[in-house]
Amino acid sequence: MKTKTLQILIALFFTGILTAQTITGKVADNLDVIPFANVILKDNQQKIITGATTKNDGTFELKTNQGNYILEISILGYKTFSKTINIKGNLNLGTIILRENAQALNEIVVKTEKRILERKIDRLVFNVEKSIAATGGNGVDVLRITPGVQLQNNTLSILGKGATQILINGRLSPLAGDELVAFLSGLSASDIVKIEVITNPPAKYDASGNGGLINIILKKGTQNSWKNATTISYIQNKYNFTTVTNNFFYNKNKVSLSASINANKGYFENLEGIVIEYPTNLWDIDIAGKQQTDQLSGRFLLDYALSEKTTLGVQYLRNTTEPNIDAVTSSNIFDTDNNLEKSLKNVAQNEVDNNNHSVNFHLISKLDTLGKQLSFDADYFTFTSDRNLDFTTEQFDVSDNSNGISSSALNISNQKIENFSSQLDIDLPLKKVNLSYGFKASFTNTNSGILFFDTLSGSPVLDSNQSTSFKYKENVLAAYFSGNTKLNDKLTLQFGLRFEDTKTTGISDDLNQENKNNYSKFFPTLFLSYAKNDNNNFNFSYGKRINRPNFRDLNPFRFYINDNSYSVGNPFLQPSFSDNFEISHLYKNKWNTGFSVNITTDGFGVFFNSDISNQDQIVTRENYFKKYTYQLQESFSFSPISWWKTQNDVRFLAHITELTKNIDADVNDGIQFYAASNHTFSLSKNTKLQANAWYSSFHNDGLFSLGQQFHLSLGLQHSFKNNIKLSMLFSDVLNTGSLRDYNSTVNNIDQSYRQNASSRNFRISLSYNFGNKKINVKNRIFSNNDEQRRSN
Repeated sequence: MKTKTLQILIALFFTGILTAQTITGKVADNLDVIPFANVILKDNQQKIITGATTKNDGTFELKTNQGNYILEISILGYKTFSKTINIKGNLNLGTIILRENAQALNEIVVKTEKRILERKIDRLVFNVEKSIAATGGNGVDVLRITPGVQLQNNTLSILGKGATQILINGRLSPLAGDELVAFLSGLSASDIVKIEVITNPPAKYDASGNGGLINIILKKGTQNSWKNATTISYIQNKYNFTTVTNNFFYNKNKVSLSASINANKGYFENLEGIVIEYPTNLWDIDIAGKQQTDQLSGRFLLDYALSEKTTLGVQYLRNTTEPNIDAVTSSNIFDTDNNLEKSLKNVAQNEVDNNNHSVNFHLISKLDTLGKQLSFDADYFTFTSDRNLDFTTEQFDVSDNSNGISSSALNISNQKIENFSSQLDIDLPLKKVNLSYGFKASFTNTNSGILFFDTLSGSPVLDSNQSTSFKYKENVLAAYFSGNTKLNDKLTLQFGLRFEDTKTTGISDDLNQENKNNYSKFFPTLFLSYAKNDNNNFNFSYGKRINRPNFRDLNPFRFYINDNSYSVGNPFLQPSFSDNFEISHLYKNKWNTGFSVNITTDGFGVFFNSDISNQDQIVTRENYFKKYTYQLQESFSFSPISWWKTQNDVRFLAHITELTKNIDADVNDGIQFYAASNHTFSLSKNTKLQANAWYSSFHNDGLFSLGQQFHLSLGLQHSFKNNIKLSMLFSDVLNTGSLRDYNSTVNNIDQSYRQNASSRNFRISLSYNFGNKKINVKNRIFSNNDEQRRSN
């Protein structure tokens, strides 16, 4: 009897196995896969039979018996997908496209109308294609209009986070400062799908960058499609320049190809000024510069599918720029009674030749059909910068009579940076948690030198006291793991931990010194998302970051701006660290309320110093502060009427700084108000008007105070037949969006700086597209981008 019972149980068991079927698929929207979506299988009485959530790559798997069922897929911000399916065997549903709540009909095809701005669990997404202000522009133009992003003194920052870093398709860019701006100027806006502002990056990303990350995602043609887009733009300020861009995409069978080329020619005006109040007199300095925009850049990407599971590819980036500057610096010196004592006129020709090459090899292999995946990147990057600064200074008396040439010099500097890095990432989806882990090795060598020649006699004479060379090596080994899981129907957890070991060596030949620095740190991250209901979603995140100095900031040589002003690096600079806490509430996918705290320790930055005896202006870098930044943010979008859409962002920030070094400087804590508003008006089916504005109040921040700024831009775009678009943009209409009243007090000397690099300008662009219009996103680029970023 027992034997018969056992036989029946075994039969029932194997019958269950044989009748259990597997249902697989992938969930996505029009641009990307959707993780953490709820996938539920119901019977005809609406009873839930089984369920799961989609993994990081959007895939899901269900097991059930044969029969008829209702499949439902849902996630906040999208329409619920429902479909009746009949299970007779294993079933692959392919890719299921979810629609957002806002949608429009075009003929018989349902399309998702992407907002200009979107909120996700750990980032703000700016859909560039929806912005007229980006049409015909370049990467810098796009970042200038990205909400919460600021570009001042060629330094990019996320509001309230400090200096940030750029990623290209999820990989950190190696460049920073002037070199980064030059590279982004060569990147066409028409090649960009969207910008992601990531205030608290996950563990998979490099831990570098206290100020979060800005991810630029480029376009790529979809399967069995090709497209070519050509844009020519003319930009008028005091001077003018022209930009020509061409982007080509091809994707068929096993081959995916994208290529772009961008060229600039012309000039723009760059105005600077500084007022320095010494104890015995006042210096009022004005700098009028004519800066060249000559540039040629290109991008080439080729992917080849070796099989259905394995793809390999190569990408090459090249950028060459000549941002030469002819500048005239006029310095008026007044006594304590405001009487003119004398004047100085400095004429300088600054010739610059920048070149960089980036090569990336990558391989992606899907290890199974359940989302297990391996990817490998190997990258090589080289950057060279040669600068020749030739200047003379002439003195004038109070009657504007010349007292002769007081100084004349030639300053020749060069820099070469090489970096090799490799990275391995593995995605490992398990039953209840999706895990990923990876490793990275990065090796950087940089060589810099400067030769200073005194040319006052008419022949160049080498000044060995002001000539030097500097070598710097940096090796970084890193490992990370991260995971995400659905704790229940409402609560989602994402966690991660990254470890980085850094070894650096700096050698200064003229100082005959070697500086070594070794440090190892852990960088944890944590994200929690609670979906109370369809209308309310709460998020919390924490992350620790590191900010390493740029290579040029470590170089101890002097780079002369003129004979009374120079910039000098600091080989003893240490990295700074930050702890970032954020909590937010999203209501109806339209209203987002957030509060964040950013704590920076061992903070370093530009330090304006003065030599009172020689009355020299010295720009250096120091570790000198600990900083707390508190930010309260409210962003919202709505459409008052069918042809008017608006998105808005309002923030209040508190900046609190503590000095950690004994320096004679005034520290001022302050409150800042920031607001941004974007409006799109559909004047007709083919014509759109756009008005963008942002405002930043006067505020104190550490050693500096900054005057108020207001930037208003107006854009008009009209689409003609045959895929031709005409776009016009008037940027900074009131000429009030540039840096002004940047004040500090060091050694009891008050200084006020200002800069305007042709903020107000007019651009007209003509674009022509032909071929298949399908565009998708390519998520691949360099693993050594942090090192490239710091090559300024």
